Amino acid sequence: MTASRLIIEQFTVRLADMKNIPEKSNYHHGDLRTTLLKVASEMIKENGINELSLRKLAARVGVSRTAPYHHFKDKNALLCGIAENGFQQLNQINKLGFEQTNLSKHGHFTRFIHDYIQFASNNPELYELMFGRTIWKNESSTKELRDSAYPCFQFQVKMTEEWQKQGLLNINDNALRASQVLWGMVHGIAKLFIDGIYTDNSKVEEICDYAVSMLLASQESL
Repeated sequence: MTASRLIIEQFTVRLADMKNIPEKSNYHHGDLRTTLLKVASEMIKENGINELSLRKLAARVGVSRTAPYHHFKDKNALLCGIAENGFQQLNQINKLGFEQTNLSKHGHFTRFIHDYIQFASNNPELYELMFGRTIWKNESSTKELRDSAYPCFQFQVKMTEEWQKQGLLNINDNALRASQVLWGMVHGIAKLFIDGIYTDNSKVEEICDYAVSMLLASQESL
């Protein structure tokens, strides 16, 4: 089982008791926020971001129209909360893979490529929200979202620096720029699947393997 699938299953188990939400329920504040984020994520999967509203969310959860505003001041704050959860999941996936002790240096690099693209492929709407223009192009990210998103990329830079030390990537390259290029590559592959340009999802693993082989081969030829 890949790290991305493990994290998603763990997340699903923690929220399993929220699947059947009654029309009218009383929640403790912490429980309501978690429920709102979960149900809002489901609504985005069903009908997209444009159809989501705090009013519709309240009706779906079965609380008063004003209840969601105790946790999210507006729709943008709600979207940022969903994306924040996504970055926390992705960062945890990266750390689990990087810290797995029974993998070789090649194995760690391969796992990063596979886990990243698999995460995006398994969660297309969430991934689009995390990296799309809805939040970032409009410069409407919250501090809480930035506090989750930036460490995710910073850890990728850390991994890149380690792979440079191990000889997998060019030690003379700027680690930040190398991380950005590596991120651009996996992001591009992920988008091709999410946007339906690559239509055969059964080929995700094969394409990931080719990406690893091409990246490492390019370094060995230097």
